Amino acid sequence: MAGGFKTRLARRPQEKILVVPSLQEISRNPDTLSITPAHMSIQASWIAKTSTICNFQSTFTNQVDMSLHLGNKPIGTNGLKRMREFCNFVFSSSVKEEYVIVGGHSIWFRSFFRTFLPYKSDHVGKTKKVVNCGVVAFTLLKVVRKSGQPTYMIDPNSVDVVYGGFD
Repeated sequence: MAGGFKTRLARRPQEKILVVPSLQEISRNPDTLSITPAHMSIQASWIAKTSTICNFQSTFTNQVDMSLHLGNKPIGTNGLKRMREFCNFVFSSSVKEEYVIVGGHSIWFRSFFRTFLPYKSDHVGKTKKVVNCGVVAFTLLKVVRKSGQPTYMIDPNSVDVVYGGFD
């Protein structure tokens, strides 16, 4: 996100990337665990420190909001719970934007498409992952049932591959 939005972030130094815990990858593999402690700034890796894409450490320090970051995903959670938490967050009063840009991992997004595209939909996003650095736009809908329980759905007609697609 820092590299992809470097031009926008340079033009708008007051804007921040918000780290949302419910977007952590859906896996317990060691490479999917957060090594950044709760509420602490991200430390650039040795690769990021030598990158010419942008000054990652400066972006991480000055333009990443870690106020919601709670460290590694809790043991008692799972991908479905976190995906629902994310949907609740998107529709919460704390999010005032009409559009939300989300960066994350391909397994998380494939699981999100499997869960929130209509059951009968045969969309490729249910079986294939978004390619690395791929960009897909869609409309997320919310309906509140009589019980008060929110239900979320991706409008299958709104899914638009902006860059890269599914592989």
